[in-house]
Parts: sequence; structure tokens; C-alpha cells
Amino acid sequence: MENDTNTQISSLPFSQSPTSSQPPMAPQVVMSPCAACKILRRRCAEKCVLAPYFPPTEPSKFTTAHRVFGASNIIKFLQELPESQRADAVSSMVYEASARIRDPVYGCAGAICHLQKEVNELQAQLAKSQAELINMQLQQSNLLALICMEMKETPNESPQQSMDNFISSPAYSSDYQNNLNFFEDNTSQNSLWEPLWT
Repeated sequence: MENDTNTQISSLPFSQSPTSSQPPMAPQVVMSPCAACKILRRRCAEKCVLAPYFPPTEPSKFTTAHRVFGASNIIKFLQELPESQRADAVSSMVYEASARIRDPVYGCAGAICHLQKEVNELQAQLAKSQAELINMQLQQSNLLALICMEMKETPNESPQQSMDNFISSPAYSSDYQNNLNFFEDNTSQNSLWEPLWT
């Protein structure tokens, strides 16, 4: 009896093995949960609202927003928005939460006020620089006009003699002294000559 069983098993061809008739099983793909579900320790559903915006590689992004707004408020807020606006809303929430953690009193409003103050200071410095440039341009045009007038009054003199006479004239000396005083007054004000990036 035992010999007959062995003979039947040995007579089966190798292609008719019991496991060869079943189709091969597809490999199982293990999906990593999003950062939100991983931090909340819950199962990440297939249509998770938070998954597209809080990938598992950026857990700090959800941690920051969750610390200020809470998970239920974030989910509720995203569900009320169309999908085209959700990415921008998440970026805004993360930025505002980060600012609120750094400055619990003013939050992002404090950062905006600080930046606005810097803009106003830079605009004031730019206006002063533009006024100084216009003043120097006017001084240059007045100087050229005086030189032309001096050369017309003394046509027989050479250009070098006219320039020497003009430099030694009282009008030029007074203008030069005024310009020198203007330059010294401006250099004494350190705030006008500070670099813009300090």
C-alpha cells in the first residue's frame, strides 16, 4: 500500500505540482501614513484630507500647525475650501503658527510690522540720498554756468588763465567754502552715511 502511494506520487510530472495551478500573488505595497496620521497615531485612510499637504518626510510641518490650530480645526478648515486653495491655506497656517510660536503676543502681525518699519527707514534714506544727488547736480550746473560767464567776459585769455582767474575769484571761493561746509555737515551725520544693509 505504501509502495503504491510512492509510485503514484513519483509518476506525477513536475509541471502538475499542486502549487503551480495557483496564479502568482502580487507583491503587497505598504503605504506609509502621512505625517499627520503618524503623529496622531491613527490609520491613514485612502482619501485622507491631510495626506497631500503633510507628507511623511515633513513631520515638523504638521507638528507646528497642530500645536497652534489643532488637528480638528485644520481638517475642518481644509474641508471647507476647494482643493485648488488648500495648498496655499496649509502654507499660510504653517507660517502663521511658526510666527505665533516665536512671538506668542503678536504672531505674524509683529513680523509684518517689523518689516514695514524697515521699509519706511529705507525709503527715508533713499529720499535723503536723492535730495543730495539733486543738490550736487544743481551745484555742478551752477559751476559750469559761472565758468562759461567768466570765459565770455575775458575772451582774450587762454582757457588755463580763465580757469586760474575763476578759481582765485571771490565768487568761486565763497561757493567752494559753502560746498565744503555742506559736505562736512553731511559727513557729521552718521545716520545718512550708514550702509543700507546694517
